[in-house]
Amino acid sequence: MLDQPAHPRWFTRPTAHIGLVLLLSTLLLVARTSGSELRQTPIVRAVQRARASVVNIRGEKTIGTADTQPPGPSKVGRRVNGMGTGVVIDPRGYVMTNHHVVDGVRQIKVTLAGGQSCTAKLVARDMETDLAIIKLDAPTKVPPITVGTSSDLMPGETVVAVGNAYGYEHTVTRGIISALHRAVQVSDAQYYDDLIQTDASINPGNSGGPLLNIDGQMIGINVAVRAGAQGIGFAIPADKAMSVVTKLLASCAQKQTWHGVVPASDSGLTEHGVVVASVEKQSPAADCGLEVGDVITAVGQIEIERGLDFQRAMLDRKVGENIKLVVRRDGSPITMHLKLADVPKRVKTPTDPAWLTLGLELESIPAGQFRRKYQTRYRGGLSVIAVRPGSPAANQGIRQGDVLVGMHVWETVSVENVSYILKRPDFSSLSPVKFYILRGNETLYGYLPVGTKTARR
Repeated sequence: MLDQPAHPRWFTRPTAHIGLVLLLSTLLLVARTSGSELRQTPIVRAVQRARASVVNIRGEKTIGTADTQPPGPSKVGRRVNGMGTGVVIDPRGYVMTNHHVVDGVRQIKVTLAGGQSCTAKLVARDMETDLAIIKLDAPTKVPPITVGTSSDLMPGETVVAVGNAYGYEHTVTRGIISALHRAVQVSDAQYYDDLIQTDASINPGNSGGPLLNIDGQMIGINVAVRAGAQGIGFAIPADKAMSVVTKLLASCAQKQTWHGVVPASDSGLTEHGVVVASVEKQSPAADCGLEVGDVITAVGQIEIERGLDFQRAMLDRKVGENIKLVVRRDGSPITMHLKLADVPKRVKTPTDPAWLTLGLELESIPAGQFRRKYQTRYRGGLSVIAVRPGSPAANQGIRQGDVLVGMHVWETVSVENVSYILKRPDFSSLSPVKFYILRGNETLYGYLPVGTKTARR
């Protein structure tokens, strides 16, 4: 049998060409795909993650009245258009921004990331830290910002600012953290401490917008620029902003219903949930069996990661509403039902200066109990039993469960100590008077802007 002749070399070339073409096509496809992926940089992904949670704020305000003109009937303010930015902290439309963005604005107008417009109203504010909360009249839910931490920031770390710069909505700028813990005096009336300094471009209109890390988490609230300088902007650290906003939300919720839960600050935050610092006597929380040291991990359908989550879970609730709580006690989950009650009506007499002037109902703490509970240099303090809505104390974030340990240079061991301070003839010259409180294991301070006139009951 004759052997079959060998194939000539040209017979295999078409197959080789086809393989080469397929290889080149595959490489081209990979190159195109890789090129597309390369465009999706970490900064692009960070902006995409946060963009829907950033809103643009504008409105008309009046300036130049009491500050620039003498008193009298001829005072006429100058109306100007203001602009700023805000970040969504709750899908129902609660937005955090700077107080100076919305202060004095007649009608707050907001534009969402998708272009929809709506109005908003001011619901809470803290003038000292220049933070405020507004509530959108939005037809749909808006996604809240993802909050990071400012406790581990590093100089040189990449950051991104998003905001309504000069009215150009959702402007994105990038830079690095230039320094931490900066103190800035913006005006005679506004002083900031412990700010983040960044060279990411922050312009008028950026105020109230987020400063993001490379993961798209908010680590600061843009607040100020240095006039005449380039590449010097400032932001309030996220941890501080969240602490203030949590207090503001608590004051809003306390005006609507009463639950009697005093959660620990976020310094007592666990991996998942918030610790119960105290439970008010004869409160709904006490009735449902909640105890000090319990860890609340869910309120209704809202998972609790931090104090902010607990306070926003209590917003817009009704008296008599039964709320399911999931609590961790000694490592085991427990389900409870908290029935909200009406805010207790506390009748105060005109002779109570702390209630009339500060908006505080105070109660002495026995010396032995104080020493056992608080490891501190203070000799004693007064437990805050109630805070009058709209009072100087409420506006500064003091809340039930706090312990007042000092005012100005005096300690407040007894109610008589507070009466002595408030009745001093030189008290009005001390305004705003510095106060010191204990909250959990933290010592906090602030300033109460009080005058000689008594507050309305």
